[in-house]
Amino acid sequence: MKTVLITGCSSGYGNETARYFHANGWNVIGTMRTPREDVLPRGERMRVLGLDVTKPEQISAALEASGPIDVLVNNAGVGAFGAFEATPMAKARDVFEANTFGVMAMTQALVPQFRKRRTGVIVNVTSSATLAPMPLVAIYTASKMAIEGFTASLALELEEFGVRAKLVEPGYCPSTRFTTNTPLADDLIPEAYGPFAQRAFTALGQQTARTKESDVAEEVWRAANDTTGQLRFPAGADAVALAGKR
Repeated sequence: MKTVLITGCSSGYGNETARYFHANGWNVIGTMRTPREDVLPRGERMRVLGLDVTKPEQISAALEASGPIDVLVNNAGVGAFGAFEATPMAKARDVFEANTFGVMAMTQALVPQFRKRRTGVIVNVTSSATLAPMPLVAIYTASKMAIEGFTASLALELEEFGVRAKLVEPGYCPSTRFTTNTPLADDLIPEAYGPFAQRAFTALGQQTARTKESDVAEEVWRAANDTTGQLRFPAGADAVALAGKR
């Protein structure tokens, strides 16, 4: 029986992905910054561990407690909305710590295990913001674009050892806690940007082709089990449409 470790499972894509793998018979290690047993199905094939991917000591402890892993899903991340000129560099660094360096740290911690066993899959969840330009998310997009390039290169680097690296690119999903976890602070939208920001968010709200959490879980599953060499897996009708135009 295979084991998957998924980061960021307290809600949204990570939670749905953990449930999907569990329903398909896998052992699941669902991690989150503040562990809560009640957010995932109880059972001997489901374990919940505390893990902040920006803390090296927590990564080491989680992997030591997990045992052999077959698939790593790097899903944990934070959002960042606002005009770039108004965003403090400290906030930009925080976004990269979670979305970029956290993914790299988790991957680097697991690669030796995968390489020695000559098997394993790394699935990195990015965003449809990498598929087409979007306003007011420049820092967030940059943090995810970095993972796109990182994963594409890593896939070639690890192929020699039978290890696969994949990308899942979710579209816009209003039902996730992404936006509620990253409130739009007034100081990040200067007055000069107000009318433009309002038009941009109105257009986003009127978008009809959207992504469901289940779309992402299904694409992560496909990516984890793919042996064709496919690198990118857009998730959701809007992401698929954007990927087709790229």
